[in-house]
Amino acid sequence: MKKIYIITLAFLAAIGTGFTADRVLTQAATPVVVNAPAAPQTLYTDVNALSVVANPGKYLRRNIRIKGKFDKFTTLGLDYSPAMRSSENYITFLIQRPDITNHNIPLSELKIFLKKEIAEKNIDLDAGDEIVFTGRVFSTALGDAWMDVDDFKVINKIKKDEKASK
Repeated sequence: MKKIYIITLAFLAAIGTGFTADRVLTQAATPVVVNAPAAPQTLYTDVNALSVVANPGKYLRRNIRIKGKFDKFTTLGLDYSPAMRSSENYITFLIQRPDITNHNIPLSELKIFLKKEIAEKNIDLDAGDEIVFTGRVFSTALGDAWMDVDDFKVINKIKKDEKASK
């Protein structure tokens, strides 16, 4: 009788284990979806270009956004070793001084570096076109602010007849 009891228990244990194994295998086979957290977005501080020029050390290694009027593309500051940006990959541009409205005077104290690929897409810009750009001040060589541009947008293109009347 003891043998039948042991065989019955072994048989029930084997059947019970089989059911459990089926449930575990079935649950493991269902895919588990894990959403990765979104990449953190860079925060930019809106600043006045004149305040950056007046105190470049305050904005060093800071992400900033500047709104201004485009003046011209130039090679100013390229290949200068203390704040090296190669003329093969970059072009600089100047914005107009926001404190002078009756003449077009560039703000040459702010060296703004733009990748050539982006500049080539905006080659048709004229002096006075309103732009907004974001970037980071990477150097204060010569007491000036040297800035890399991350994003560049034209927000208002001035029509040629409006320029002629000014």
